[in-house]
Amino acid sequence: MYLHLGSGAVVRRADIIGIFDLDNTSQSHITRKFLAAAEKSGQVINVAEDIPKSFVICNDNGTTRVYLSQMATQTLFKR
Repeated sequence: MYLHLGSGAVVRRADIIGIFDLDNTSQSHITRKFLAAAEKSGQVINVAEDIPKSFVICNDNGTTRVYLSQMATQTLFKR
C-alpha cells in the first residue's frame, strides 16, 4: 500500500517511520535540531505547495527521508 503526501508524492506505507504535526513538534528544540540536520544533509523533501502542516519520516532502503506535507496529520492517517 502507498500513502499520497500531496503534489504527486507517494511513499510506501511499510517505509513510514512516523507522521508528525509540524506545529506541535517544532516547539521542541530536539525536533528543530533534527529537522535542521536533515535539511543540511539533503534528506528533506518539500512536497507542500503551501505552508507545510506535517512531516513524514521514511526509511527508504536504509536512507532516511523527511517529507514536508501541506496535509494535516489526521488527513494522512485517514488515507
